[in-house]
Amino acid sequence: MAILVLLAVAWSALTFGQLPNPLLTRTSQGRSWRRAFPRASNKQIREFLSVFTSAFDFRDVDMLKFRPDDQLVGICRTLHPSKWAADAAEFETFARDLRTRFGVVLEDIWDERLTLGALFSHIQQTRPASR
Repeated sequence: MAILVLLAVAWSALTFGQLPNPLLTRTSQGRSWRRAFPRASNKQIREFLSVFTSAFDFRDVDMLKFRPDDQLVGICRTLHPSKWAADAAEFETFARDLRTRFGVVLEDIWDERLTLGALFSHIQQTRPASR
């Protein structure tokens, strides 16, 4: 029994922060972000994706595996296929971080079909031109 517990702990430690299979096999989506947002700097795109990956406990090295057309709800359903809804704590963390870092209130723009790209576009529109 102790061996099974140790194996379970080791397995969860190895897979912590790992992307779900459909996302894990993706190549870098940096080009799709640059095509969708030609005026945004790489730094701005990476900053946004870093806030997202941090809130959802993904590794920063996987941030460019997400596409602008990825829906937030779809990502969460991929992460938590057995749950009806995504983990509310992840969304709460993401909403708090968006407000802190970008001054965006997620609840004000929330839609079930909200994509990462639509959210990033909203952030770009609300940021001062100097950034």
